[in-house]
Amino acid sequence: MNPEEEIKKLREELEYHINRYYNMDSPEISDYEYDMKMNHLKELEAANPSLITPDSPTQRIGGSAKREAGSLVRHNQPMLSLRDVFSKEEVINFVKDTQNALENPEFVVEYKIDGLSMSLRYDNGRLVMAETRGDGIEFGEDVTDNALMISDVVSTLRDPLEYFEIRGEVYMTNESFDNVNKKQELLGKKLFANPRNCAAGSLRQLDPKIVKERNLSLFIFNLQEARGREFTTHTQCYEYMLSQGIKVIDNYKLCKDADEVWQAICEIGEKRGELGYDIDGAVVKVNSYAQRRMLGETAKVPKWAVAYKYPPEEKETKLLDVELTVGRTGRINPTAIFEPIRLCGTTVSRATMHNQDFIDTLDIGIGDTIVVYKSGEIIPKIKEVVKSKRPEGTHTYKIPDKCPVCGAKTIRDKDSANIICTSPSCPAQLENHLINFVGRDAMDIKGFGAAYIIDLCREGYIKDISDIFVLKDKKDELIDKGIIGKATNTNKLLKVIDEAKGNDANMLLTGFGIPNVGKTAAKTLMKHFGSIDALMNASIEELLQVDDIGEISARSIYDYFRNEDNKSIIMRLKEYGVNMTSNQVASSSALEGLTFVVTGTLPSLGRKEAAALIEDNGGKCASSVSKKTNYLVAGENAGSKLTKARDLGVPVISEEELMNMIK
Repeated sequence: MNPEEEIKKLREELEYHINRYYNMDSPEISDYEYDMKMNHLKELEAANPSLITPDSPTQRIGGSAKREAGSLVRHNQPMLSLRDVFSKEEVINFVKDTQNALENPEFVVEYKIDGLSMSLRYDNGRLVMAETRGDGIEFGEDVTDNALMISDVVSTLRDPLEYFEIRGEVYMTNESFDNVNKKQELLGKKLFANPRNCAAGSLRQLDPKIVKERNLSLFIFNLQEARGREFTTHTQCYEYMLSQGIKVIDNYKLCKDADEVWQAICEIGEKRGELGYDIDGAVVKVNSYAQRRMLGETAKVPKWAVAYKYPPEEKETKLLDVELTVGRTGRINPTAIFEPIRLCGTTVSRATMHNQDFIDTLDIGIGDTIVVYKSGEIIPKIKEVVKSKRPEGTHTYKIPDKCPVCGAKTIRDKDSANIICTSPSCPAQLENHLINFVGRDAMDIKGFGAAYIIDLCREGYIKDISDIFVLKDKKDELIDKGIIGKATNTNKLLKVIDEAKGNDANMLLTGFGIPNVGKTAAKTLMKHFGSIDALMNASIEELLQVDDIGEISARSIYDYFRNEDNKSIIMRLKEYGVNMTSNQVASSSALEGLTFVVTGTLPSLGRKEAAALIEDNGGKCASSVSKKTNYLVAGENAGSKLTKARDLGVPVISEEELMNMIK
C-alpha cells in the first residue's frame, strides 16, 4: 500500500472511531489502539507533508458538538487537547526541550482523568454557564442545568472574581458506576460498558434528574481565564480554587527536573489500580502561566503540556474453572472463570477461551495464573499464562469428547477449530435455535423470553420450531403448570404467537438460522424469490444470481433446504398456517436499482423509517458506504460515513432530496 492509500485508510478509520468516542460515547477500540493509529498517521503525514489536509484527524480537536443536552454555545477560550507521549524518552525530551526554551521552569504532574471535559464560567462569583468541549475550538454544548446536578460543581464562589473560567473532567467513581449498572440490570436495560461512557452519556441527558441519580463527579484541572485577580502559577490557582470549595485533581506533584517528573509518573502508574476512579494517563504541565504564554500553542495542542499514556491495563488472576456451553449450531464454547479483578472501571470474572487451538497456543490449565486485559477497554480477554506461577501437576485444558449438555460424542469441525456436538437433538442446540427464532431480528415474538423456551423444551412441549405454533393446543396444561405464568400471561403470549404466523417470509427465513443468512440477506432473498417454496427449489446457480449472495452462502442455503428434517419442519409450519410468502411489495419503483446508506439525524425520519421508505420504493439500503453506494442520505452529525462518501465521490443528499426522488 502506498503512503497516499495508507493515509486515506487511516483517516477513514480514525474518523469512524472519533465519532464513536466523542459523539456516540460508545468506543469500539481502546484508547491505546486509537493512539497508535493516530501516531502512525502523524508519522506518515510528517514524511509526506504534501498529503496533509485541513480536515485530517491530526489537524482537528475532539468530535463535533451535539444538540442533545442543550443549545450550542461558542467557547470563550478554546478547549484544546494535549499531545500524547508513550515512552520515558518522549517525556524526558519534553522536559529538556522546555528547559532549553525557558529559565528554570517548574512542572506539575497530575492524574489524567478518564471522563468528559467541561468548562465552568463564573460572572462575579456566580456560575452562569457550563459547556462541553464539543469541537474544542468554536462550539460546545450548554449543559448548565445538568452540571448543577453534580455535587462537585460550585455554583457560587466565596471570594468572587469579575470573571473566572475553569476547565475540568466529569467522571464517575467505580462505586457510582457499579450502582448505575445494577439499576440498569434490574430494569432490564443495556449495561454501560465503562464509567467514561456512562458519565458522558449522562451529562448529555435532557433530564437533569438522571444526572443527579447517577452521582457524577468533577475534578478541575485548568484555569481558562481570570479577570479581577492575577494568578502567576497553576499551583497558586489551585490553592485559590481549593479555598473556594472547588475540587481539583488529587495528589498533584510539583517537579524541578526530568528525573522528578518521571518518578511522579511512575508513582501514579503504580497507584492507579488503587484509585476509586479511572485514569488513563498522567499530565505534565509547565507551572508558570507567563512561561506557558512564552511557549504558546499550535492550532490543536498547547506546547507547554503533554499527556503520558500508560500501556493498556492488564492484571493477573487465577483460573478457577472452564465453563462449557453449546450454541445453536452445536459449537461448544469454553469460557474461563477466574478470580474477580477490576479492569477499566468494571469487575470481571469471565473471558472467552474461543476454541481448543487458542487454549493449546497459550497452554492454559485450571489453576494457572493468567494475565487478563480488556480488548477495546470493553471485552475481557486472556493475554498469556504466567508459567513461573504454574502449580505442580497443572495440565493444558482439553475440551471433552462428550457434549456437556447431552453427552453425545463431540468432533472437531473440519473447516474450523471448533468442537461440535454431533447430536441433532441436543437440548442446548434446540434452546439456542429457538431463542434466535423468536428474537427481535427474526420472528420478533414479543414476550417469549429465554426462560420460557428453556422450560418448554425441558418439559417436552417444544422439540423444533414448528411446535411453537401448536402450543395453543396445550393451553390448559400450560396454565395448570404455570410454565408461562397464569392464564392472563399465557393467553397473551399465545395470541402474539398466533399473530406471528402472518409475518413476512423474510422474518421466517432469518429465524431458520441458516449459516451466512442474516436479516439483510433474508430480505434480499425473499424480494428475489417471493416465497420460501421458490427458494427451496432454487439451484446454486439461481442463488448466485441474487445480489450479495456468494458461493458459501448459496451452498449453505441449498444444503439447508435439502435436509429431510428441515423439509419436514417447513411442511408442518405450512400446515399450522405460518406465512411462506414475501409481503415486500414496493409502493413504487422510483428508487429501483439504487443503493442508499442513511446516516446522521434526519429532520423527521428515524433511520429505520428512512430505510423502510427506500425499500418500499424499490431501493436497497446498505449499512456502510462503498463504491456500490449510489447515494448517502445524511442528517446532522453524519460522521465518518459522510467523509467516506465524499472521498469515494458518492452523492450526498438530504431527507428532502430523497423525498423528491420518490415523488
